[in-house]
Amino acid sequence: MSLHAVTSPPDFRPYADELRQRARTWTQSAVFARLWPDGVAVRSPHGPRSFAQLHRRANQLARALRAGGLKAGDALALLCSNRAEFVEVFLAAMRSGLRLTPINTHLTAPEVHYIVQDCGARVLVVEQALDAPGLATADVRRLVIGGTGPDSFEQVIARQQAGADELDELDELDAPQAGTLMLYTSGTTGRPKGVFRREPEVIEPQYAGSFADYQPGDVALCCGPAYHSAPLLFDLRWPLASGVPIVMMDKWDSLQVLGLIEQHRVTHAHMVPTMFQRLLKLDPAVRARHDTRSLRFLVHGAAPCSVATKRAMIDWLGPVLTEYYAATEGGHGIHVDSQQWLLKPGTVGRMDPTLGHRIVDDAGRDVPPGVVGRIYFQAPATGRFEYFGDPAKTAAAYEGDRFTLGDMGYVDADGYLFLTGRAAECIISGGVNIYPREVDEVLMRHPAVQEACTVGAPDDEWGEKVVAVVVPLPGHTPGAELAEALKAHAAQHLARFKCPREVVFDTALPHTGTGKLQRNQVRQRFWQGQARSI
Repeated sequence: MSLHAVTSPPDFRPYADELRQRARTWTQSAVFARLWPDGVAVRSPHGPRSFAQLHRRANQLARALRAGGLKAGDALALLCSNRAEFVEVFLAAMRSGLRLTPINTHLTAPEVHYIVQDCGARVLVVEQALDAPGLATADVRRLVIGGTGPDSFEQVIARQQAGADELDELDELDAPQAGTLMLYTSGTTGRPKGVFRREPEVIEPQYAGSFADYQPGDVALCCGPAYHSAPLLFDLRWPLASGVPIVMMDKWDSLQVLGLIEQHRVTHAHMVPTMFQRLLKLDPAVRARHDTRSLRFLVHGAAPCSVATKRAMIDWLGPVLTEYYAATEGGHGIHVDSQQWLLKPGTVGRMDPTLGHRIVDDAGRDVPPGVVGRIYFQAPATGRFEYFGDPAKTAAAYEGDRFTLGDMGYVDADGYLFLTGRAAECIISGGVNIYPREVDEVLMRHPAVQEACTVGAPDDEWGEKVVAVVVPLPGHTPGAELAEALKAHAAQHLARFKCPREVVFDTALPHTGTGKLQRNQVRQRFWQGQARSI
């Protein structure tokens, strides 16, 4: 097929069959490079990529990784901010059969080192600004984005330049093979765990009739960290599968968000409630100066959103918000658009028993409408996740053919779900999961601590803040000085977002008769009198 550049985005929908076929090996970019080579696929603070550049560079990186000895099933780790190279590494891994682990860029060097070792990475691609001693052992090869020398990202790609530069000989990768993603989430045992699926996930184009409902000319804004599962799906993987240009932000800035939406006519974005809070804090006159009418699909989840905040967002932007409630484990999640939500303020969507949605009491019995119980999803028959290298933890993740996020809630007479509390230990602050046992273990290594219990307390901006309730050892005086010392100790060992923002002292913590710490009782101290408990 002859190749040509066009000045406006083509309609990729007639090529949906070819895109679906290529979705199995993540080579859809060949279609977009063929039809719109000069169109900008990715814009970022570190430079743009056209569709042709993105396709070719991903293939060149894939060849370089193969030449370096990586084969299908091998692990590749990525420590990188929101920039075009993140997208190139993702595509190269996904069409080379590799297992890719993007790493949280806010982690400390020891935390990164653990993940690199645990996932079995043979190569670590790291941004120069994030590189540090101790990230990986000597047997893990580094490719440095922004670096110099033979292991710099650019030189590695340059050594694999395609033989032909003409677009009528579009660069293709020999024998592409689908790869897998393995993201890490902390566990209640304190150590992060890789969430792994053996079967590659197929992301088909999200055109008419899909959740995203992309149309010609749409643009996606990635304003959250791409290493996080939600922005990675909504703001990168779906657009990449559908030929939708991506605008990437490296760091949240409310004014910049509005400027980018107006400048690039952004239609799709994923946000968390903390971002809503920050946008709403802008002067209404400032917000009114920016044209946000292009927004058609603003999806949010990952953390509870207050009724007042969501109503204010809809009043400002119109009925463009869609909320989801779903799980990493898979199964059928639920969602609610703005129109439905305005009829049922506070709901996260309508439950469907035919899809395995259930609310049960402590005895496992279904509860009637209006009665609070624990929320369960039906586990998928195939493609279930496993905790990498931990079969015992994997087996314990499910209760037969169902699983729960640990949330409590009820349905009304029409089947709409309302969340009321969390039975699980997880703290969600700013849309990020924090597992308190990990914080406890760090605090209890301090010589002044006898016992610690970390919980989430209410916070207007972040949803929850990390609070540590500490029992000091005899001889150590509780007070502001010890609290600051414990915060500093935590900061030496944990990423900043995990560190306690407040330390409270007590003489004892509640335990069961078998000695198990009753974290929920401690948590309830901070949520008494609140209209919500998550």
